[in-house]
Amino acid sequence: MRRSISIIIPAFNEEKRLPSTLKTVRAFLDRSGWEFCEIVVVDDGSRDDTVAVAEAAGARVLRNPGNRGKGFTVRHGMLEAKGEWALFSDADLSSPIEELEKLWSAVEKQGAAGAIGSRALDRRLVGVHQPLFREMMGRLFNLSVRLITGLSFHDTQCGFKLFETRTAREIFQRQRLHGFGFDVEVLFIAKRLGFRTLEVPVRWNDVAGTKVSLLRGMAAYLDPLQVRWNGLTGKYR
Repeated sequence: MRRSISIIIPAFNEEKRLPSTLKTVRAFLDRSGWEFCEIVVVDDGSRDDTVAVAEAAGARVLRNPGNRGKGFTVRHGMLEAKGEWALFSDADLSSPIEELEKLWSAVEKQGAAGAIGSRALDRRLVGVHQPLFREMMGRLFNLSVRLITGLSFHDTQCGFKLFETRTAREIFQRQRLHGFGFDVEVLFIAKRLGFRTLEVPVRWNDVAGTKVSLLRGMAAYLDPLQVRWNGLTGKYR
């Protein structure tokens, strides 16, 4: 039964994208049948008018203490969610907000605690691809994730993930990584705690203006090793 949901949108210098994004998300929620909906924009120390734009659009705004990274930002939003379910989505809506229906249908039918959007399970759903080098590096990253952490997911990095909020609190309060490798950590913790998470193919389009530099993307290759080490040393208990 659809009761309540929070849409968490991490944002850093997103004043240009947010008006269209928030309008699209609000229109979707208005027709989606949830009894309670909220849009939460988590500002990661933006230097533009991100906060003013989000507040003008009626979103609930949370502010980080400075620029802390995407992992910290998503964690902040998920721990503050008021809905019984919480979805975090990138501000560019690279996965259209309507794809939430696929994630919700999956968790509802299978009784899972969460579902993640995947570009890898059905690549026909990718409308606009990343540059070839980035796409190949992404595939290599996910292969390394499976080998190092034992996770079975084929795409951990799609920024479109749904969790039951009480489950999310158990997971995200244990999260330690603040960078772009946090997705791997979150899924690793969920598995360790016995929470079932489904991987669901979703539509996805590469959107110009990514905040992930090539250097930061390469640095994320160390994160699965850190996650594995944290698991071995009991830091997720």
